[in-house]
Amino acid sequence: MTDRTDLHPDTLAVRAGTHRTEFGEHSDALFLTSSFVVDSAEDAALKFGGQIPGYTYSRFTNPTVTAFEDRLAALEGAERAVATASGMSAILGLCMAHLKAGDHILASAGLFGSTIQFFNNYMTKFGVEVSYAKPTDPADWSAGVRPNTRLFFLETPSNPLTDVADVAAIAEIAHANGALLAVDNCFCSPILQQPLALGADIVIHSATKYLDGQGRVLGGAVVGKSEFVEPVYLFLRTSGPTLSAFNAWVLLKGMETLPLRMRAHCDNALKLAAWLEAHPAVERVYYPGLASHPQHALAMRQQTGGGGVVSFELKGGKDAAWRLVDAVQLMSRTANLGDVRTTITHPASTTHGRLTPEARAAAGIRDGLIRIAVGLEHIDDLTADLALGLG
Repeated sequence: MTDRTDLHPDTLAVRAGTHRTEFGEHSDALFLTSSFVVDSAEDAALKFGGQIPGYTYSRFTNPTVTAFEDRLAALEGAERAVATASGMSAILGLCMAHLKAGDHILASAGLFGSTIQFFNNYMTKFGVEVSYAKPTDPADWSAGVRPNTRLFFLETPSNPLTDVADVAAIAEIAHANGALLAVDNCFCSPILQQPLALGADIVIHSATKYLDGQGRVLGGAVVGKSEFVEPVYLFLRTSGPTLSAFNAWVLLKGMETLPLRMRAHCDNALKLAAWLEAHPAVERVYYPGLASHPQHALAMRQQTGGGGVVSFELKGGKDAAWRLVDAVQLMSRTANLGDVRTTITHPASTTHGRLTPEARAAAGIRDGLIRIAVGLEHIDDLTADLALGLG
């Protein structure tokens, strides 16, 4: 089943990665065990050495986690996926497996705040150089390459301004310079975008977001060709920031409805973005599904929908932004995204609050910016909720 390539993503989201035991369970089994019993000393040696398949210890081998990895790999059209404890631990694993002191990361200037903090404060601490390129300008990526560049890293659409990068063009630049391209696919999920098919080498996921879809558990993954994923697996096996069996089981349940949810998120987000664009209190709306978005045409070529995240700037700066956040009664005031429940946050003081004012300015994170991860409530209720704080 997991090897079939002729199935629609809607089917893969439900069926891929299914590994039934001798009991013939219909739903995915949950293996809550720290270790696995072997048949003999020789069996133990062969399994621990990787000469034969099998499970030994749940830090790095667990059937429920394997099912999650296989399902995600099938949805991304990848050879392999390895699961991690969170999206940030997926980025940690990627960097520790593929970089060493003296190497250089060329990253998108539009990244999640914690990713920027990790690159700037920790990778540099261990001798890895980091610089940034404008996500929407391939020429800036070409100009940013150094002789020691080993990794290109980008989000598309970016968090929170929804800049859309040309994955194929940036992949070509990376490969011409002997570097890998990793794409954070959190905003789109594999239902809306498949970066590997566009030329990327590795896909990063915060499974906490849309893959779960209900704000229940943390999780992450690194996805791609086996030659790129295996070093990450070996690092995670030794260091331990891996996915728990319970969280993998919850994520498997969430992924069953992923295609349906993503289409509904996109539909709601487009309607909300259009409503905001027409509102006199709003200065600018950032949403790839709008014709006014500067990369709208590119987004519609490499994505199958605009996604569920809408950001917008209010006239009146921070005061207006905080007033809106405080006024809503339906939306959840939280920085998480990808949930069936709509969430609202002020990026300059939450997700990007640890950045210096200069770094926020460079990333385009202004004080009047609001990010909404549009959920599955009725659109009329969402617009009515925002109207409470927009006047």
